[in-house]
Amino acid sequence: MEVVTCLLFAVLGCLLYLLVQLVRISKADGDLTLLWAERFGSSPESKLRGSVVWITGASSGIGEELCYQLAKIGASLILSARREAELQRVKKKCLEISNLEDKDLLIIPLDLTERSTHQAATDQIIKHFGRIDILVNNSGRSQRSLFVDTGLDVYQGLMELNYIGTVSITKHVLPHMIERRKGKIITISSITGLIGVPLSTGYAASKHALQGFFNSLRVEMGAYPDIAVLNVCPGPVQSKVVENACTEEYKTSVGTKTDQSHKMATDRCVRLLLIAAANDLKETWISDQPYLILYYLWQYAPTWGWWLTQKGGQKRIQNFKSGIDADSTFAFSKKTS
Repeated sequence: MEVVTCLLFAVLGCLLYLLVQLVRISKADGDLTLLWAERFGSSPESKLRGSVVWITGASSGIGEELCYQLAKIGASLILSARREAELQRVKKKCLEISNLEDKDLLIIPLDLTERSTHQAATDQIIKHFGRIDILVNNSGRSQRSLFVDTGLDVYQGLMELNYIGTVSITKHVLPHMIERRKGKIITISSITGLIGVPLSTGYAASKHALQGFFNSLRVEMGAYPDIAVLNVCPGPVQSKVVENACTEEYKTSVGTKTDQSHKMATDRCVRLLLIAAANDLKETWISDQPYLILYYLWQYAPTWGWWLTQKGGQKRIQNFKSGIDADSTFAFSKKTS
């Protein structure tokens, strides 16, 4: 009788544990390791203050918000993007909201596809600050077009920008980190780096390429335990990523603005990203529900995940053709930040 009672309590305990985990996942906006680090791990304020951080794609979206949060923490920043006027705007706000001085913020206009300029940009930063502690590979462009309607120039352009350009910057910064035997390389991947997404075949290919490259690089860096290689995979986040996405031709952007109230607030996404950076989390999933649960399905029950993806994919295409943000397919309504 005592054995039966013990077994019953053990089963009930397991069921209760599973229920608690399901409740946690249903309310989560990041993978469980990330949320554990948020509660029990190191804070960005304790680990990143005083760091020299190079952010590509710093003129809008996640990159812009990164600049503001890191400035408040007290990190020195290098702001890179193609539009210098926008970088000046971001720099001005960084100075307004922080205790940083002008010398703590360096603007380096940069086009990732112009690889011949990457060495000079790296040298300029090291000359100014003496080091690069963290490289945030954030620059990139998305896509909204069906493969059958899309020119090959889109696929070439997305790979040149999102993948080859990112690899090039990393190629120039990494030797400096190896020499110092210290550093972090943080690459902003995407949900599309983990799964396939209709209307984004070229974008998904470039993000899958980044995942494969940096996962392999991380293993190569095993001899340098203080050089961290981190991949961050956000779901839909409030930004101009859809507005700036290319369509059937690489030179053509979507252009139109869409309602983004269903997407994760940019400041929350960046806060979780910085927690991942402070705790050297190798891969991080950041997303509101129901996308996060779908991540777990794709990971652990791929047949179910692909079944839902196939169903939602057709709705995603219909939404886009109707002028609705395709990313709203599975999303719940949220307040904009």
